[in-house]
Amino acid sequence: MSELLPPSRDFAGLYRRTVAPLRRHLARILGNPAEAQDVAHDAYLRVFPVVEKQSAEKPEALLYTTARRLAFNRLKRRRIAAITPDSPAIDGMASAAPGVVQQVMARQELQQLESAIAALPEGCRTVLLLRKVELLSHQEIADRLGLAVSSVEKHHARALRLLRVALQPAADRPGPAPTQEARP
Repeated sequence: MSELLPPSRDFAGLYRRTVAPLRRHLARILGNPAEAQDVAHDAYLRVFPVVEKQSAEKPEALLYTTARRLAFNRLKRRRIAAITPDSPAIDGMASAAPGVVQQVMARQELQQLESAIAALPEGCRTVLLLRKVELLSHQEIADRLGLAVSSVEKHHARALRLLRVALQPAADRPGPAPTQEARP
């Protein structure tokens, strides 16, 4: 009667016992036997030093856990890097950067905004810049300028109202009040 020998704890024994079932397990997770073979290879590489030192209590469990984590990481990368050989070439894809027309329009709008801000009365411009550029609160602006908070709020509201009118397209601006025609 032959006695069952305990499984050897060396790396070669672990490899012989687990290579086929591990590849099948990974192929079920990944859905691709070639990828399963690659992941299994990586898993063996990672557990090799631990198994050789015999510091793992359960080398098979360590191997399967490592392989499963590598497989899940590979699945995550598939979702992130969806570029496949069938994908269109990156050079042929539209750029997300703004085109020349958008850049020119943005520069013109910026120039209009700068001119409108420069045309504001001094107090309104100062309050607006402190509020929008330095992101100070009304209280902080009032403390800095030595004004009442209500004055700061009025300057800020007036500045916004003047900017709104200045930046309104010419077609949308209210025209002069209609005059009454003289009756004959």
